[in-house]
Amino acid sequence: MVKCNMEVMGSVDSIETFGLVDGPGIRTVVFLNGCMLRCKYCHNPEMWKKGQNNMSVNQLVSKVVRNKPYFERNQGGVTFSGGEPLLQAPFVIEVSKCLRKEGIHIALDTAGVGIGQYEEVLENIDLVLLDIKHLTREGYQDLVGKEMDEFLKFIEVCQKFRKPLWIRQVVVPGVHDNDEYMKMLVDYLKTLKNIEKIEFLPYHKLGSEKYETLGIDNPYYDKKAMDEDVCRELYQKYIATNFSLK
Repeated sequence: MVKCNMEVMGSVDSIETFGLVDGPGIRTVVFLNGCMLRCKYCHNPEMWKKGQNNMSVNQLVSKVVRNKPYFERNQGGVTFSGGEPLLQAPFVIEVSKCLRKEGIHIALDTAGVGIGQYEEVLENIDLVLLDIKHLTREGYQDLVGKEMDEFLKFIEVCQKFRKPLWIRQVVVPGVHDNDEYMKMLVDYLKTLKNIEKIEFLPYHKLGSEKYETLGIDNPYYDKKAMDEDVCRELYQKYIATNFSLK
């Protein structure tokens, strides 16, 4: 029998119950602190730093299990989000081991840039919600401030384990909303196995005030929000016509 270490600690920013957008069904979404990326469109800059550990595996499992009846009725579960949950791989692994013994569906919302242990993480995950930042090395570096090699390593492990994927692409005006990038995205996604869903998320400015509060420069201070109608048109033109999804 797989045993989990209930004493491992993690840095949890917040926990959302009855989440409806971060995976199937009604979900408990656990937001973990820490991220190595500095996405120009990030709306959670308060989670960049990991900070102190404030919750044990036992504490988090106890909170999640309380919602098990709702999960069972609505085919829901728990989603690790952030920040970047892969930066707290040991914590995610141990919590996931415990939750799997409870029969709870587990999703990972990630940009695929962590500290390794990807195989052990994915052994205990049912679904990966994968954020696509950019598909050229230059575009990726400009958008998130980091090389894309770690992202490619994570994708490789996802494919090895044949994990179901929900792809998420934030569409930023002037960056992604053009034929060249969209064609590149379609070609790339066609190389991936087990894609169950593809989402286009229009860039918004809802987190802009956080930068001012935290005293952080906002690189997209003057960037206009993405037109939602245009975003939907791009999805229909490039995704709906090229992929047969649920």
